[in-house]
Amino acid sequence: MNSLRPECLRLLQISAPQDKAARVRAMSTDRCAPDAAETFPEPPGLPGRPERPLLVQPAQLKTRAVGTLEGRAGLIHALTHIEANAINLALDMVWRFAGMPDDFYRDWWRVAQEEALHFELLNAHLNQMEFAYGDFPAHDGLWDMAERTKNDVLARLALVPRTLEARGLDATPAVRNRLVSAGDHGAAKILDIILRDEIGHVAIGNRWYRFLCAARQLDPISAYAELALLYQAPTLKGPFNLDARRAAGFTEAELSALSAQASVTAA
Repeated sequence: MNSLRPECLRLLQISAPQDKAARVRAMSTDRCAPDAAETFPEPPGLPGRPERPLLVQPAQLKTRAVGTLEGRAGLIHALTHIEANAINLALDMVWRFAGMPDDFYRDWWRVAQEEALHFELLNAHLNQMEFAYGDFPAHDGLWDMAERTKNDVLARLALVPRTLEARGLDATPAVRNRLVSAGDHGAAKILDIILRDEIGHVAIGNRWYRFLCAARQLDPISAYAELALLYQAPTLKGPFNLDARRAAGFTEAELSALSAQASVTAA
């Protein structure tokens, strides 16, 4: 019987995202034990990455009009990069944090497999447009936050799935509409799949965040505010996809706090 957590660490070290996604999708975990109590030394160079795309600061990325082929490819490339990072984030969640219930590891392994599918769908669409992953620069905001929170699973859950990835719930409908307006209905269908699955991924983040808050006797709303300040999480701005956030398990109190924070920021 293989152990799931070291297998995820091995997969995380693969450099080529196409190979990583394919191996994640192909691996069966029916006979894998989570081995929650084990701890593993962190190898250098995580995560495995290709030489391209060039990683730059977000402010250095160009805004391209989706009415042009290159502009639309740039948008699809950005989404493909997000999904490549999302595979890494899910794999990292499984191998890094010991001592969680077995279902925690099974949940995040399922997330890794779904993120791998999203990457493959977007990467294939990009290839159909005669572009390749790596043809455009990208930024590393998702993994930067993963690095900052690597020593505390509560912070990781609060600020990656519940913050950065939850932003995708807000942004996806507008991005989908832009692609439809440009006539790219194939990409729009892929985004429908991604939004459906990402609601489930954020729900998993909410489930385990609340589990740990209860275990540590913390109030989820005040703990989130403290973690966001401590780790310098980006301030979230509206409009928010409240229906998707409710479906992902955010409470009305959390949504009210989110809207109040956004109003203060906008003022």
